[in-house]
Amino acid sequence: MYAKTNPSSGRLSPREKRIFGIVGVLIIVILGGLGAWAALASDSYSSSGNGCVNVTVPSSTGGATLHYCGAAARSFCQRSFRSQDQISLRARPQCALAGLGPSASP
Repeated sequence: MYAKTNPSSGRLSPREKRIFGIVGVLIIVILGGLGAWAALASDSYSSSGNGCVNVTVPSSTGGATLHYCGAAARSFCQRSFRSQDQISLRARPQCALAGLGPSASP
């Protein structure tokens, strides 16, 4: 009933349309930028190297990442080359990538 008494109440002015268009484009650009950043940004836990070891192991919640650097990484790698459990077997290639293989000096 109100629309019949005020015929221009449901229409947007050209200025309002332009503002809505600009805001819509900005939102799309921001979401696209965030999506590109999320897809292309490097992950600090992505790979082992430079004295740090990252090992992904099965867990009750899907998976867990073990991350060690420095002395903790050296100790972890020494244990992994002495043991035969599943975590140790998964850790060996990552220790080698980090330069902490069995022949690495402390």
